[in-house]
Formats: sequence, C-alpha cells, structure tokens
Amino acid sequence: MSLTVGRVARLAGVTVRTLHHYDEIGLLSPSERTQAGYRRYTDADLERLQQVLFYRELGFGLEEITAILDDPGSDEMTHLRRQRELLMARADRLRDMVAAVEVAMEARTMNITLTPEERFEVFGGFRPERYEAEAQRRWGGTREYAESRRRVASYTKDDWLRLRDEAALITEELVAAMKAGLPAGGEAVMELAERHREHISRWFYECTPAIHRCLGELYVGDARFTETLESAASGLAAYLSEAIEANADRREGA
Repeated sequence: MSLTVGRVARLAGVTVRTLHHYDEIGLLSPSERTQAGYRRYTDADLERLQQVLFYRELGFGLEEITAILDDPGSDEMTHLRRQRELLMARADRLRDMVAAVEVAMEARTMNITLTPEERFEVFGGFRPERYEAEAQRRWGGTREYAESRRRVASYTKDDWLRLRDEAALITEELVAAMKAGLPAGGEAVMELAERHREHISRWFYECTPAIHRCLGELYVGDARFTETLESAASGLAAYLSEAIEANADRREGA
C-alpha cells in the first residue's frame, strides 16, 4: 500500500515542501504516481526516507546523503552499522558536553570565576568543583565553609597561582623531610605541619589545631585525599597526618 505525500510528511515530521525538494534533487523520488500525477510513496520509499532523516540528523548534507544511499556497495545493514557508529560518537561528544556544562555549573556554585584557560593553568586536570556537592553536604552548615566560599569568590588567577605555588612548596619540603628520614613528630616536621595549617587559614578559613587534626585524619581515611598526597610521594599521607597530629597536640597543650 502506498501513501500520499501529505500522509508521509505527517508521519516523518517534515513538510510537504521538503519532500517535493527531495524529489526534485533526486534524493527521494516516490516510486508511484497516480493517473492524476500525484506522488505515492511505497514501503521502500519510506525506508529510504528514514535513512535520509537519520543522516540529516547526524549533520550530513543532502549531496553527501545522496552519494551514500546510492553507493552500490551499501546495503541496509551497512547503513545501520555506519549510523550506529556515528550515533555512538555523537553520544560521546554529548556526554563530554554535558560534563563540561556540569563542571561550569559547579564552578559557579563554588564562586570560582576563572576563565576556562585560567582554570586549566591553575588546576591542570584537577577539578575542585567535582567535590563541591559532597563538601556542601558534609560541611555546608559550618562557619568555615561559608568563609571559604566568601574568600575564593574574590580570587583572581594570580591569587590562585600564589595559593597553588605556596601549597606545592610545603608539599615539596614535606617530601624532602620524609625522604631524609626526619621523624613526623619532630620539631622540624611539626613546623611544616604548622605552615600547612597557616596556609589553610590564610587562603580559606581559620583552621584551628582541632580542625587541622580532623583534616589529618581525612588524609589517611579518605582514599581520594590519600591518592592525591601519595602522587607526590608514597607514604606522604600518613607522614603528614602524623605531623599534623603531633603539631595539634603541641598547640593545644601550649
């Protein structure tokens, strides 16, 4: 049973004018005509139209689609395999776009106002906003959380670079002390732990010895923090945690 051009247009969600244009350029010509000259589309025509609409959705031009569909070496399975590959690639791109939008949304939530280029320069592949939802859930009601958000909202790229470099220097000195065999509870390493605490207080929120002690426990209790510290040197997470503990005992006992 064949269908009229109007019926096909409604089924396919296109205009009659579009179907007429496809016929004029030889992309999709109806196989039948009535005695009065009206177009009638067969099942085979509808299958070809479906292929046309698939390729159009994927961004192909009409000339490209004509060449693809008229290729004598292609059959229905060839088209389906090609379309599946194209759709999978498009899905990957869309997932990447969704992820990029989510990162941007989370960055806005954190009040990080750097441009994409500046963010890459400061953070590299690390995305602090990925942990924002968890941070808000765990500490969102605290004064320290509110203070941290207030401060970072005003930071420029240069501020972030100074923050990053200062943190990197402390990490380098901790690694050097650990490799030199200095005890984590010794005076020199406790001073590094104190610098670590002061760094947090200077850039984010007032980090008391008690809060710092909790952070030290987090460094060895949360695999993500441990992995970050261990990327600098194996054993650093436990070493820093022990130094923080010793420094907190010293500060609280002072």
